[in-house]
Amino acid sequence: MGYMHKYLDVDLTSGKIHEKKLDPELAEKFIGGKGLGAKILYDELKPGIDPLGPENIILFMTGPLTGTSVVTSGRWCIVTKSPHTGIYLDSQIGGKFGHRLKKAGYDYILVRGRAKNLCYLYVSPDGSTLISAKEVWQRGTFETEEILKGKHPKSEVACIGPAGEKLVTYANVMTDKSHMAGRGGAGAVMGSKNLKAVVVSGNEVIDAVHDDFNELTRTFRTKVQNDDGVKNRNRIGTMMWVNMSNEGGFLPTRNYQSGVFEDADAISGETMLENYTYANRACYGCLIACGKANKFETGKYAGLDVDGPEYESTALLGSNCGIKDLGAVAKASELCDDLGLDTITTGATISFAIECIEKGYLEQSDVENLVFGNDEAILEVIKLISKRKGFGELLAKGSKAAAKEIGHDSMDFAIQVKGNELAGVEPRGSWGMALAYSTADRGACHQRTWTPSAELRGDLKRFSFEGVPKFVKESQDERAACFSLVVCDFLPFGVQEMVEMLNSATGFSYTPESYLETGERIWNLTRMFNTREGITSGDDILPERFFKDVMPDGDAKGLVVNRDQFEAAKLEYYKLREWDDKGIPTERKLKKLGL
Repeated sequence: MGYMHKYLDVDLTSGKIHEKKLDPELAEKFIGGKGLGAKILYDELKPGIDPLGPENIILFMTGPLTGTSVVTSGRWCIVTKSPHTGIYLDSQIGGKFGHRLKKAGYDYILVRGRAKNLCYLYVSPDGSTLISAKEVWQRGTFETEEILKGKHPKSEVACIGPAGEKLVTYANVMTDKSHMAGRGGAGAVMGSKNLKAVVVSGNEVIDAVHDDFNELTRTFRTKVQNDDGVKNRNRIGTMMWVNMSNEGGFLPTRNYQSGVFEDADAISGETMLENYTYANRACYGCLIACGKANKFETGKYAGLDVDGPEYESTALLGSNCGIKDLGAVAKASELCDDLGLDTITTGATISFAIECIEKGYLEQSDVENLVFGNDEAILEVIKLISKRKGFGELLAKGSKAAAKEIGHDSMDFAIQVKGNELAGVEPRGSWGMALAYSTADRGACHQRTWTPSAELRGDLKRFSFEGVPKFVKESQDERAACFSLVVCDFLPFGVQEMVEMLNSATGFSYTPESYLETGERIWNLTRMFNTREGITSGDDILPERFFKDVMPDGDAKGLVVNRDQFEAAKLEYYKLREWDDKGIPTERKLKKLGL
């Protein structure tokens, strides 16, 4: 069946919890995960509501493949209106929580309102209830998870840390200690609702419609095992991109002032694997096992035993902050995870602040010698952000909001799109990502499409927008459908295989064409959500740095992103999407997609 055919509707204001039936027509039209979550969010919310007000909702979504025998089926997602950007947000997550939510008998949980006191939601075969979270108030995510799992054996926990309780706009939701809904501030939404955690347990059977489903997934599992890309991810994980990005000239360095970090090898995946990695880590149902457990036995961070860091955390908390000690990067990443902070936005915002201090725009306070490369100062700033204390109060709002307060020309080098900080690819070194960042539905994002591989392979011409609009549009649609199933970015399957798994699990009759059209329907729906929140073509833009400041070194030395070519590519992208020149979906297109 793929679905459990029911969901929980939780009203924190009244304390009432209702079990409701899944709408089968919506499930077929939007699949689940991102797609179904986007539809619910669009229908439930009025335009302009405060993301941190009780009117906002937060959805804990699974998809029809979550918890099944499909490789990477441990994935799930959170959907809400972002307090960091004020627009649509979905955050994709791994670990074991999604599988357990499905086993509890639910396709998703919808949470609305605001509890009077700090609480957590416990979902079990014996029923669902709200329980006081006083015992875990102000505790980090690691300790919170440990305490709640101790109280509720055989459960999985999704929780927030002190940053979420303090409503840091980019607070995340953590599960399984090293998996997070990292972008856009879902943790702050939970904090605004006085919801410390969601705890789920259960052991219901997750069936597929067709008897051949498990045989199909076994065949696909063999294909995954033999895939060269999977073997490389298993060996080194996402950290393989540190040296690759640096050699390609697009590794963010010192607030994106460069794409080359002179000490990249010291924080690379190869160095990590050789000196610190002792085990692989995997989400539920995954044999890719891209996570790495690392132990640092010497140096300043001797004794540190941690899962990670991942590439994006290393790019933003490492090279972008001028840090060349992998132990320091791992410590900063672990600290963010425990406090409940998005590592990407945290690193980007701190690096922005350092540049503001260098330029004399911002007075250094609360932390001594906050400069690029000072890991001790950066760790202290992370703590201040989570407490919204002193210097951390300004930075707890992210780089865009901070730039508005700081003034001067600081907005030019506040590295964000629509309020969401850029991930670990410097767009002067990857012009494809320039368009990908500017058009992504949750603000700058590396998960909606990933062009560096295509650029390095030569499938896309480097430092050119030739073919980029089509590539970005098509991959955005495909990812929207994939994140509705929900399966992982790293699953090396094409559309045909995705469709076979979806149909076998659910009994649907998708074709590759209708599957991609569903992804397109979802993408247009999130654009409609953002349009009614005030997003226009003028917001589909990069920071001025990338148009004005010449890249000092690397493959892109001497280059900027060509503004005229960028604008032309954006218009071509709109045309391919059948949007008007203001980036608004046309009535004809919406009708065609059944919206």
